[in-house]
Amino acid sequence: MDPHFHHVWTILVSGGASWMKTGFLGLKRKFFTSLLLLLPLCVYLLICVRNSYLSEPSLIPVVLNGIQAYSTYNLDCSAIYDMDPMEVGKSLVVRRQRLPQESDESLIKLTSDCQAFVRVRGYDSRCVSEVEKDFPLAYSMVVHKSAWMVERLLRAVYSPNNIVCIHYDLKSSFQFISAMEGLARCLPNVFIASQREAVYYASFSRLKADLNCLSDLLRSEVKWKYVINLCGQDFPLRSNIELVSELKNLNGSNMLETSRPSEYKKGRFTFHYELKDSNNEYHKVPVKTDQKKKPPPNGIQMFTGNAYFVLSRELVDYIHRSEVVKEFLAWSEDTYSPDEHFWATLVRMPGVPGEVARSAPDITDLMSKTRLVKWEYLEESLYPRCTGTHVRSVCIYGTAELRWLLNYGHWFANKFDTKVDPILVQCLEQKLEEKRKAFQAVTTNCQGLNSSGNL
Repeated sequence: MDPHFHHVWTILVSGGASWMKTGFLGLKRKFFTSLLLLLPLCVYLLICVRNSYLSEPSLIPVVLNGIQAYSTYNLDCSAIYDMDPMEVGKSLVVRRQRLPQESDESLIKLTSDCQAFVRVRGYDSRCVSEVEKDFPLAYSMVVHKSAWMVERLLRAVYSPNNIVCIHYDLKSSFQFISAMEGLARCLPNVFIASQREAVYYASFSRLKADLNCLSDLLRSEVKWKYVINLCGQDFPLRSNIELVSELKNLNGSNMLETSRPSEYKKGRFTFHYELKDSNNEYHKVPVKTDQKKKPPPNGIQMFTGNAYFVLSRELVDYIHRSEVVKEFLAWSEDTYSPDEHFWATLVRMPGVPGEVARSAPDITDLMSKTRLVKWEYLEESLYPRCTGTHVRSVCIYGTAELRWLLNYGHWFANKFDTKVDPILVQCLEQKLEEKRKAFQAVTTNCQGLNSSGNL
């Protein structure tokens, strides 16, 4: 089979399996039924592709206040969500094209006129219900590139009563930094972290960036209930009102992965690591030494997870007051990827707000709703195959995963990249906007920003 046809087949089969999925067991139980239902569609799409029946979607530049921002395509996202083979096939046609490059400079130009920016991006038209008003959220956004992707992420999670801290990498380009400062200047509930780090992959600096934002957020006038950390390749799968409704049900507990470490993971904090120069894209990386570390202080039992969290205000306040936490943080400085054990261990400490008992079962990444991530080596056993591409074994999602992403049950997902698949982000934006407008149509209390960028 031609490699391109094989790719089309993979997308339809993987997406179709997710269409039938109502849970992990549902995916297993209905897998073969899904294949039978989708077989005619797959054959039809292969014939269309072979005979060039698929039309090339038109490129639609998004022009804001006379400034070209990014590009969209005339595709039917509802049909893609319903796994229509023609629309899914068109997304493949787009991916074969040379995609237009987005410019950080265009966001700088747009945010030079805050009134125009707030108006054309719709920040002044966000409604807030009484439930949302009484339950503000905080975000820690640690970012380093792709200014428009950051803005689209910010816009997707935006609510006038929330508060957002942006931490940009000190190594980021001047243009990117200027664009982030423009966002903070135009939106009164968005600010730049007061202390910023040069962030290196798997090093303590990544954890420190989030901690810097958490410190600033605690000092904010906004009395937020929960804080969520995001990176530039995340995207929400729920509207703000949906998210608030689910977070209220946590009743003060926290949401994150926390599991007993494997022998491999133990090596990350059993030995001393040193940050050394590297000739790859990361510039510097933590390198393992032969020097063994002392056990964690205060008899702390180690757990591991990922870098993503949803934490209560009470826990964040505890983190900043506790000497035990400060000692554990200092102990973690020379470990590998400390953000993947610090939070997971923290919530297991006896007496912390929202404590998860050390004797409690593991909470895996598929059980925690903080981030939906596909690992290449677990595809086809825990979830359908990635229809985009992979980086460091992590899936960069493709358009055919739209339905699976929205229906799995998580609140956010990672990774997205408009240079890999621009259609998926476009369709997620559209689906979230549909939810927001449906909610707005039935609410009478609408609070937003005026044209001057004030609440």
